[in-house]
Amino acid sequence: MQHADSIIHNAGQLVTCAPGGKPKRGTEMLDVGIIADGAVAINDGNFVGVGTSADILLEFQSDEIIDVEGRVVCPGFVDPHTHIVFAGDRLNEFELKIKGAAYLEILANGGGIISTVRQTREASVETLVDQSLARLDKMLAFGTTTCEIKTGYGLDTANELKMLEVIAELDRVHPIAVVPTFLAAHAVPPEFKESPDNYVDLICDTMLSAAWKWFVASDFHGRVPFFCDVFCENGAFSVDQSRRILETAKGIGFKIKAHVDQFTNLGGAKLAMDLGGTSIDHLDAIGDDEIDLLAKSDTIGMVIPTENFNAGKTKYANARKLIDTGCAVALSTDYNPGSAPCPSQPMAMAISCRYQKLLPSEALNAATINAAYAVGLGETVGSIEVGKRADLAIFEAQDYRQIAYEFGGDLIAAVYCGGVAV
Repeated sequence: MQHADSIIHNAGQLVTCAPGGKPKRGTEMLDVGIIADGAVAINDGNFVGVGTSADILLEFQSDEIIDVEGRVVCPGFVDPHTHIVFAGDRLNEFELKIKGAAYLEILANGGGIISTVRQTREASVETLVDQSLARLDKMLAFGTTTCEIKTGYGLDTANELKMLEVIAELDRVHPIAVVPTFLAAHAVPPEFKESPDNYVDLICDTMLSAAWKWFVASDFHGRVPFFCDVFCENGAFSVDQSRRILETAKGIGFKIKAHVDQFTNLGGAKLAMDLGGTSIDHLDAIGDDEIDLLAKSDTIGMVIPTENFNAGKTKYANARKLIDTGCAVALSTDYNPGSAPCPSQPMAMAISCRYQKLLPSEALNAATINAAYAVGLGETVGSIEVGKRADLAIFEAQDYRQIAYEFGGDLIAAVYCGGVAV
């Protein structure tokens, strides 16, 4: 018999979400890879055995054998789009939105992202780490074991690098595995309000190279990708500005992401796909031609229903059409202080099922394996397969569909990161 550090067995449904080496598309999204009476063997933080309880207990021995008593066991969630490093809050804007103020209107009046920028610039690294750790704890409690974290509330070289230092510290001390994204092109800072092209010059001539130098010297280098993102939208960055930023970043070595089509279709989706973007995110206003291009590309289409829900919108990204056309679709909370203060991937799944007409299987695959591919880690996390990091969530449920069926509660019984109960 082979030795394992631990064995988890007697799962009523072991939901593997195993993808066959690529993101899931179309009808593949309906298959969550259920093993009835399933079990896993874990050694050195990775899955070394996945199968039925009878097979795993016959093949492996361990001093730690955990009976989950018929519960559902799923991969740990991957949250591929978050902005959790920030200071302050935007509670006043919550009330403004209830009264009818639009996102872009608030941004134009110095609120929104710019409000958080002011507070984040004033905060120390220690303050930002402490506040962000509390947010990661909330995400972990809802089953997230890997997440992407963006900069974008510094908007100058020193403060964007400060945010990267915070992200690195979070990865060092928290069980959730972190992927960093550089989003200096989140908004035009107040000091460049009358000369936004000069801010683009600063990003391209100074900030990107400084961020890349930081990355190469960091613990992330050689372990996870480093992404450059841009908010291509009216009131933020034009297609031409976005092209210059993303092309410069790609030339340095960054992988590419882009906020596109959240409010307006400017052509940012095609731009990001042409540059080989790993993901394009939001997609509320994406066009039919771009959906067809996305289906033929390797880019992941990421939908973020929490933002629409938070804003009280009735229109959501057409995730149903994206899947039916053959796009690889991922799901995220967009956890941030303004447009999506939500730490829960199960809540994002619940919203997507109701307002975007995803089936629970499609929502779960979008929040696990496809989300892992959306941060460049599809080969190491996002599914329960031999060789992958042993990240999983155990639910007080007998059917995985209950994860999206229930909302507003907490079905989590336990979460494991790298084979360790956290």
